[in-house]
Amino acid sequence: MEPVRIGIIGVGLIGKHHIQQYSAIEGVEIAAVCDINEQEARKTAEQYQISSVYSDYRQMLARDDLTAVDVCLHNNLHAEATIAALQAGKHVYCEKPIAGTYRDGLTMVEMAQECGKMLHIQLGTLYRNETKAAKTLIDAGKLGKLYHARSTGFRRRGRPFVDGYGSRMFTRKEFANGGALLDMGVYHIAQLLYLLGMPEVARISGKLYQEMDMDPKRREESGFDVEESGMGFVRFAGGVSMDIIEAWSLHLDGFEGSSISGSQGGIRLPAYSDIHPKSAFSYHTTICDMDFDSTLDLNAMSERRHRLNPDEDAYDSSSKHWVAALQGRVGLLPTAEIALKTMLISEGIYLSSRLDREVAADEVAELSYLTAEKEI
Repeated sequence: MEPVRIGIIGVGLIGKHHIQQYSAIEGVEIAAVCDINEQEARKTAEQYQISSVYSDYRQMLARDDLTAVDVCLHNNLHAEATIAALQAGKHVYCEKPIAGTYRDGLTMVEMAQECGKMLHIQLGTLYRNETKAAKTLIDAGKLGKLYHARSTGFRRRGRPFVDGYGSRMFTRKEFANGGALLDMGVYHIAQLLYLLGMPEVARISGKLYQEMDMDPKRREESGFDVEESGMGFVRFAGGVSMDIIEAWSLHLDGFEGSSISGSQGGIRLPAYSDIHPKSAFSYHTTICDMDFDSTLDLNAMSERRHRLNPDEDAYDSSSKHWVAALQGRVGLLPTAEIALKTMLISEGIYLSSRLDREVAADEVAELSYLTAEKEI
């Protein structure tokens, strides 16, 4: 099989992480890297033995030997680079969130369809063992009728830059267009949408906060104008609901993990927190009028699946799934559609908080905008 030749757009922290992931996958060649910081691009190319370096991604897209490109830019730059790559005949893997706005994301999805190319969004939670176990139970009907989900994510004090790590670009609407919801919440909301079967969003309400103390100098340097925590409630068509709480920073000692409730059973997913160790996956049901709380050896489940399914490795991570799809080994999961619906919910929370009322999904879509046409 010919190697899959990939070009990387953006060699910051995320771009380097993607390169490292590809380096562990057989049949992949990173053929080129591109960054407006040409010095950093050349340094990265030398480190990972990549032959070609560009400072203008459009020059890289003119190559006819690239199968796909990987977009690792700030949120508000995703749409422009992705659309250009699709129009150049390349499949595209894009870092989460799908874009800075719902309208940007929708344009990306529509362009991929128009060009007949694959668009894949990095949603790492879809490949976790607990997600696979939960989906297996749900698909087998062990939860019965699903009716409510809870999406949670917690950091004690983990705001980018102002709390001592990461880039100030994460904290400014100019580049990111959002804070905790678009950085962390994307993973948890997308995971639950996938498990719920992608129900249609009907109405959204929410509230954003930036209340905790910050180092004054860091606040000024960062231009911090996004939320450090966001809360929301979503009503889906068919009666399913979801509540959301996502915090970069909060005076508590952690949250319980995300969960799904059904008429015949419920699932608790592990909590991901910088305070407490990871909690366990658990399944809850009633059998013969007795209430059962069950745990599962996820590692044993994964090992058995790898022994029985020759393509199980294609679901070990987002990057492995992408390469397997490019190789034609498996069909691509609908990550672009999941990410787009996640963006609709996130933008709905932003709009609801701004208007101080519940908003309809159609209203969110109508008021969304292309970042290229509007100053943030």
